[in-house]
Amino acid sequence: MKKLLVTGGAGFIGANFVHYWMNKYSADKVVVLDALTYAGNIANLDSVKDEANFTFVHGNICDQVLIEKLLVEHGIDTLVHFAAESHVDRSITGPDAFIETNIMGTYSLLKAAKKVWLDGAFNDGKVLEEHRFHHVSTDEVYGTLSPTDPAFTEDTAYAPNSPYSASKAASDHLVRAYHHTYGLNVTTSNCSNNYGPFHFPEKLIPLVITNILHDKALPIYGDGQQIRDWLYVEDHAYGIDLVLQNGRIGENYNIGGDNEWANIDIVKTISKLVEQEFVKNKDLGIRFPTAKAAMAQNTESLITYVKDRLGHDRRYAIDATKTNNELNYQPKESFETGIAKTVAWYLNNEEWWKSVMDGSYQNWIAEQYS
Repeated sequence: MKKLLVTGGAGFIGANFVHYWMNKYSADKVVVLDALTYAGNIANLDSVKDEANFTFVHGNICDQVLIEKLLVEHGIDTLVHFAAESHVDRSITGPDAFIETNIMGTYSLLKAAKKVWLDGAFNDGKVLEEHRFHHVSTDEVYGTLSPTDPAFTEDTAYAPNSPYSASKAASDHLVRAYHHTYGLNVTTSNCSNNYGPFHFPEKLIPLVITNILHDKALPIYGDGQQIRDWLYVEDHAYGIDLVLQNGRIGENYNIGGDNEWANIDIVKTISKLVEQEFVKNKDLGIRFPTAKAAMAQNTESLITYVKDRLGHDRRYAIDATKTNNELNYQPKESFETGIAKTVAWYLNNEEWWKSVMDGSYQNWIAEQYS
């Protein structure tokens, strides 16, 4: 039985991982630590919050004393680190939070893990031999690719191009250093773009869905030909599971969806799917009376090209051969099946995304945790 501390476990990917893990390993203990910033949502954990083996802690990963306390009190042997500032646009306008959370926060976690697991500071100097610090990172640390370049491998040199990706690259290096210098049992995974349930509405896929439902413009950066490799979020959780179970200590593993799509094609695909749902389910027109383009089967008319993002990387693509060969990893969802599930989830969970978009959730958080 494992005892996990999941940082950022109320966020999009973290919450999906918690659901996946608790469903598959029901005897394991899971402690979630989340600061509940704009992207963390306690409602993402509603279905597990009352489970006896689940604990939620509101706190910041930069608080080393708190981390040490959680590791000791809960007997944590596995730390899965999702907590991060992750929106590239926000990193351009306000990079300080990315440096603080992604670099200093990871450093605090590493220091706490070393102190508790390796130094035995709270256990008469006894080392916890069986431990794991798993760091969740991104393909953006590798930089950008041309349309003809081979996909990123684990040996691709780091070349981050935004404050976000630079902060993640720095945290990756810190994790590596704590293994090679101190012997901390670490693994790192670098994933491609995730999508699925609980995705924060300012990101591309949920933004397109919710904007269609409000008959708002669908903004496309530049020419819309930026290419990303899309990974259904539950397939990401599955990949991390395989790394935790069978990954080699000190190694990096790429986790990708093998689904390269241009942004404009993503938007057009979602538009067609939403239109199809409005044809199949006439009740949607009643529930979303503002979705005039969807009802008229003309959602592509909402597409609006806007000035490109500063330093916008042209293409990301993951080569997951190492993960496939060593861990027998293969994504279970194609983009077609995954995006259909995602559109259906947003259509059926209006209360969730509306509470995030109108600010009522953040007001509630302020009242609960002030």
